[in-house]
Amino acid sequence: MKKEILIVDGYNMIGAWPELVKLKNQDLIEEARDQLLQTLSDFQSYEGKEVWCVFDAQFVPGITKEYSKYRVKVIFTAQGETADTYIEGVVKKLHNVITDVAVATSDLAEQQVVFARGAARLSANDLYQDIKRSKKALDSESKAYRNQRQRGTWSEEQMAILKDIYKDMLE
Repeated sequence: MKKEILIVDGYNMIGAWPELVKLKNQDLIEEARDQLLQTLSDFQSYEGKEVWCVFDAQFVPGITKEYSKYRVKVIFTAQGETADTYIEGVVKKLHNVITDVAVATSDLAEQQVVFARGAARLSANDLYQDIKRSKKALDSESKAYRNQRQRGTWSEEQMAILKDIYKDMLE
């Protein structure tokens, strides 16, 4: 099975997802980044993909670093290096016969470049919708699991029989 890596243009998502745009417009860019990383972490856990989030030096000049936060690989590019340039280079290195790479950005020129280098591409809205679908599926699975735990390992039919027996005992 191929390893799947999703590379996300962080500021592109912050500029496109409604709840993150709201934070950005309130000059809460750090909170927007943190919320994005938490959301990507949940998505990564459910989908089983490795997620990298790239931020360029647009809002944090002079910082070049990589670290992991919420199990998401976070990359801040060098000052003067755009997230697009970084993503293009890393796609070229990562995409091979054992690794599938997808890039989430709404930058059409960037989408064309990464596609030409073999990566799948998603718009910010596509990723947003995928995350919403994953969250809904996870919530549904959690609810089914909770219901299963509440009734134990009994099937619906067995539970109906038990209810009838219980009713008879009370009469």
